[in-house]
Amino acid sequence: MCSTRLLAIGLALTVAASGCASSPSLKDAAAELQKDTQRLEVDDVFKNPLKKLRILQRPDKDIPCDKGKFMRVLRATADYERKTSDVDSHLDLAQGLMENTLSRILGYELEYDLSQADVEEGRFIYGTKKGAEIKVSVFVSPDAPTWRLRAVTACLSP
Repeated sequence: MCSTRLLAIGLALTVAASGCASSPSLKDAAAELQKDTQRLEVDDVFKNPLKKLRILQRPDKDIPCDKGKFMRVLRATADYERKTSDVDSHLDLAQGLMENTLSRILGYELEYDLSQADVEEGRFIYGTKKGAEIKVSVFVSPDAPTWRLRAVTACLSP
């Protein structure tokens, strides 16, 4: 009887604790994506005019995605001047630079795909900012613009 009661209390505490770990509001996720936009604009690499950073879509508008839920989107492009005629080396450098920016400057956890290591047609970088429910994808192209970034919040309640 006592063990049944303890088990029931333990189960209730577990359920209550798991309910506390809810997803952020759209306001919180949008604020984080706005900060990412600002961090990108003032980053030493991308504030250089030679990088030709262009914010194509600022994350300042709610986009409907489900009943009463919305998301925000950031889209940007930038260019990386080719320092070598070797396409693979150019992509390696550009990919490494963007991975560094995403992980160290913007705080994304990256997913590494070794199958793209020597692909000369272009490479994809994927990352997640879990606490803010934001996913980022970047296409690293051998042609200008080198980077095509898209970051999007989850479909969230306002």
